[in-house]
Amino acid sequence: MKVVIVEDEVHSAEKLERMFLEVEPEGEVLARLESVKEATQWLKKNTADLLFLDIHLSDGNSFQIFEKCPVKVPIIFTTAYDQYAIKAFKVNSLDYLLKPIHRKDLTLAMDKFHEWHQQTSSTDNMDFQAIMEAVRGPKADYQKRFMVHSGEKIRSIPVEDVAYFLSEGKYAFLVTRSGPQYLIDSSLDRVQLGLDPSQFFRINRQFIIHIDAIANMVSYTKGRVKLELEPPANRDTIVSVERSPDFKRWLNQ
Repeated sequence: MKVVIVEDEVHSAEKLERMFLEVEPEGEVLARLESVKEATQWLKKNTADLLFLDIHLSDGNSFQIFEKCPVKVPIIFTTAYDQYAIKAFKVNSLDYLLKPIHRKDLTLAMDKFHEWHQQTSSTDNMDFQAIMEAVRGPKADYQKRFMVHSGEKIRSIPVEDVAYFLSEGKYAFLVTRSGPQYLIDSSLDRVQLGLDPSQFFRINRQFIIHIDAIANMVSYTKGRVKLELEPPANRDTIVSVERSPDFKRWLNQ
């Protein structure tokens, strides 16, 4: 099978290509493209069996590609923080991969592609417009409060009182602006779906932070950013390599 990777971060593109060829030894990566312009020019003249498409590219939103040329290639989206569009990804595209991408997730996505390919070769049921609207449009039903546990007691914490969420092993916690930490009955993946993405950002697998919880930021190795949070966290809070470009865009929106 022949695929194209559209990703503006060289490290992420190289990692995805390497992982893809491990999962699909007979596969071939026809091109690695870094921008809306490159992808549009390539797709107007060429085709592939599958397209890995990042949402945010060096020169704009990848949905601009659909506005410039018809795309008939099945797509697996890759994303770092478009959590508010995940439901649309699930319904209207072949699949999506949340960064940082892990081999097991890519394997499951490829299994889904092969199953889809055996049943149909049509992309008519892939509503890219619906995903575009989900990414661009506001969402009114963000979660307003969270139920937490404090010993045998149960409390309800308004979302505006949340500084950040963190995971420790199998457990997830909510940390308030005033400092207390509470156990929650949810995973960070599920929590992420209900948060306003203009206010919260998932910096790595362990932390989702509120913009106001950032007390200080410093440059770190490999283009990453190290954060100091308020209230302080009990471990280093470093934006992952894959999420750093989107984190910087989030700060600048």
